[in-house]
Amino acid sequence: MIEFRLNGKISTIDVADDTPLLYVLRNDFGLNGPKFGCGLGQCGSCTVLLDGAPIRSCLAPLAAAAGRDVTTLEGLGSRESPHALQAAFIAEQAMQCGYCGNGVLLAAAALLERIPQPTEAEIRAALQGHLCRCGAQPRIVKAVLRAAQLRR
Repeated sequence: MIEFRLNGKISTIDVADDTPLLYVLRNDFGLNGPKFGCGLGQCGSCTVLLDGAPIRSCLAPLAAAAGRDVTTLEGLGSRESPHALQAAFIAEQAMQCGYCGNGVLLAAAALLERIPQPTEAEIRAALQGHLCRCGAQPRIVKAVLRAAQLRR
């Protein structure tokens, strides 16, 4: 039995400790934010925040979440109260196909917590491990810069 905080709520699950966290989030908790992309931790689409730090949930065993805080895209904001990043991504039309969106948003959220007013270079460095197949990177960077301004 593993207990952890998922999007602000205590959650308990009884599955094998070595089950990938991604599978538990999607299959057992029904969350659609984290995506299965490559299964090798290289694309970033499965990114979640573990105690505020971005991790690849396809590589992390469930046991890594025990007693910790896990935040998925569903915990970032809501339709009624979107996170500044979500509002900025909509305003900048920064997403196209949605493949990278989950990971990019969560990595950007972690960046803004560490560096509230990042430079373009800092944004690019924080997001370099996230594969965007559509070529939306310029709009993504603009959206993160906009979100930083909204958070002031």
